[in-house]
Amino acid sequence: MFSSLSRRLALLAVMASLGLVGCLDSSETKIDDQGTSNSQFNWVLPAYVPRPVEPDFNPMTEDKFQLGRHLFYDERLSAGGNISCASCHHQDKAFADGRVVPIGTHGESHRRNAQALVNPAWFATLNWGNPVTDTLERQIEGPLFGDDPHEHGINDTNREAILADLLADPTYTALFSAAFPNESAEWNYNHIIFALASFTRGMVSYSSPYDTYLAENNIQAISVSARRGMDLFNSERLECFHCHGGYNFSNSVMDRSRNFPERNFHNTGLYNLAGSGNYPVGNTGIHDLTGDIRHMGQFRTPTLRNIALTAPYSHDGSHATLKEIIATYAAGGRHITSGVYVGDGRLNPNKDGFIAGFSLNAQEEKDLIAFLCSLTDEAFTTNPRLSNPWPDENGNPRPAPINPGVPKQCLQ
Repeated sequence: MFSSLSRRLALLAVMASLGLVGCLDSSETKIDDQGTSNSQFNWVLPAYVPRPVEPDFNPMTEDKFQLGRHLFYDERLSAGGNISCASCHHQDKAFADGRVVPIGTHGESHRRNAQALVNPAWFATLNWGNPVTDTLERQIEGPLFGDDPHEHGINDTNREAILADLLADPTYTALFSAAFPNESAEWNYNHIIFALASFTRGMVSYSSPYDTYLAENNIQAISVSARRGMDLFNSERLECFHCHGGYNFSNSVMDRSRNFPERNFHNTGLYNLAGSGNYPVGNTGIHDLTGDIRHMGQFRTPTLRNIALTAPYSHDGSHATLKEIIATYAAGGRHITSGVYVGDGRLNPNKDGFIAGFSLNAQEEKDLIAFLCSLTDEAFTTNPRLSNPWPDENGNPRPAPINPGVPKQCLQ
């Protein structure tokens, strides 16, 4: 049985990772952050989660958040007028898209899976394999203006026309004026980027059953199976917590309690093409940028929050289910015996040392998945503040987001 002492230790582990001090017997944990929680934005967070960093050049405001929300769902912000940010980031999927890889405005496939947008304000890096993409503002430039592949497809030939089309809508006249009241009415793409960054920075998900269990001293919030799975997750036997630790279940993190960001990229043995130790060309992680063989296959650790909603998994979407990716880690890497990517990832020379493999019986696998499913936040996927603000095709307000229900892979 999972004892009250065990739960206290779990909470202490989260708090210790943040450098926080509080009394577990009181109803609220107080954090003395010397004013670092000051913000114009109403961050609604549990006591054990520190405020995220807001860039000095783009502090959070509600008006920028609302402008960004409209832009996020606007298909006019693309070369073909056919995709928006929301085309690859669906709220019911925790702002992933359910595809192996996303498709851009011209029908081009991206090389990498669309990451879920779950608490991105706390990410130290925002890209699968680029350690210098360390702000949402910088990340957003890629989808808007990148050409390898084209996503939104905005370039020198169409950027002025796209901007003019947006600004011709009187809805945006009011939104831009409210979001940037001290600037001229000559709005440009910098304003668009700042607003989109503000909206995505405000995508906050800390209302899962696991959070209720942890924050409200409610042992019934997660099942007995999930509690067993949590013990497995945090064990040295499985070592999941080494990469997926802390309040965001990722070791790529920055917040106001830290002096420096924690940026980590790992080779988990997904490929080892024909014994060469290489990953598929053009999808080699940090190695794509550095050319350093030591960086072959190193990719960023994503959050596990809402993980049951965000399949398929891995940087290339090559794992369809939680069972599949758990099996890969249990084996210590993936062994591909046919097709284009034949190779034994278990033997990858650059694989991180703690990806050693483990064994699970059928019940333990169910317990681990039950714990991962307890990280699903239905309040996040149905939050009207994050939903499409534009009227439907008939000019009517859109209804509140529909609860997607229990993910199929959680129905064990």
